[in-house]
Amino acid sequence: MSKSLNLPNLITTARILLVPYFVWLYLNPVPEGLLAPWYPVAVFVLAIATDGLDGAIARRRGLVTNLGKILDPIADKALIGAALILLSMENRVAWVATVLILVREIGITVFRLLVIKRKVIGASGGGKLKTVLQAITAGLFLSPLDVLLPWLATVEQLLLWVVVLITVYTGAQYLVAVKRADS
Repeated sequence: MSKSLNLPNLITTARILLVPYFVWLYLNPVPEGLLAPWYPVAVFVLAIATDGLDGAIARRRGLVTNLGKILDPIADKALIGAALILLSMENRVAWVATVLILVREIGITVFRLLVIKRKVIGASGGGKLKTVLQAITAGLFLSPLDVLLPWLATVEQLLLWVVVLITVYTGAQYLVAVKRADS
């Protein structure tokens, strides 16, 4: 078996495959009823939780691969990006926030793919923190908790803009670090 075909990469692939299911569940709440809004939230949380799992297994078992370094951030961006787009379609998240986050995420991903022949660039500590904050923020927006706790809508909005700032900042930080490394 190839070193790239390992448990962490299979978990990452499963996360990617959960994205369309999450989107479908969000757009087609089945079954209808009180718990219906929680099903896509549960799939989102399950999928995003695998991010920590695959990384922990890869590091613990010495299974870190270049494929994993590429697929892992793509899986995160696909899941969080899908959530943000769905939330923006419902006017729950401002489109400008979604666009700023997606431009940064897609831009860094494209950059990584362009330099892949020279070196594979893994995620930084700031990038990992950014992903965790994006996931928490998206999860809060996805959940119907703000119906029960109306003040949570204000917290969600504040957190969203903090996440946008951190996302843009870590993107700039990433590019500066790469430029310094190349100098």
